[in-house]
Amino acid sequence: MEVIKTMKAKHKQTYSYTSTFTPLLRYVTTRNLAVVMFVAVALLGTTRGNETEKTVLANGNAKAGQLSRGSLVVYSATDPFDDGDLLYFTHSSYAIYATDRKLLKNVENHISKSDEIPEVVILPVGTYAIEARSERDGYVRVRVVIKAGRQTILDLDSRG
Repeated sequence: MEVIKTMKAKHKQTYSYTSTFTPLLRYVTTRNLAVVMFVAVALLGTTRGNETEKTVLANGNAKAGQLSRGSLVVYSATDPFDDGDLLYFTHSSYAIYATDRKLLKNVENHISKSDEIPEVVILPVGTYAIEARSERDGYVRVRVVIKAGRQTILDLDSRG
């Protein structure tokens, strides 16, 4: 007895990925997706920010002054601004003086009239005098110390 086998010459095999992932899809729920998203955002959120100092330090090629900078945020008195629909309270401008009483910088302390977030100013490490308007005490002069890699926050109307 003779068996004759015939084969198709141009037969394409199709693959189905759904059959491979079907057992996994059973565990995909809204709750599980929410947990995965929360963990991903939490882990990625810790890597945000300015990593230049760490990178430069690790590479060993730091430029002069690059590792000796900090930042300053001043919560000064606010001024109301009405754009027609909403009322915004922008932080008032202030001045930064060096220890020798020379004016270093005038800071507008907002990007636009509707910006209620105070400006972040990068400064070399050192001691400075800030002259700004407080809601409670009017114009005040406050001494601040800027430390390397740190953000100094000056809230003129905090109680404490």
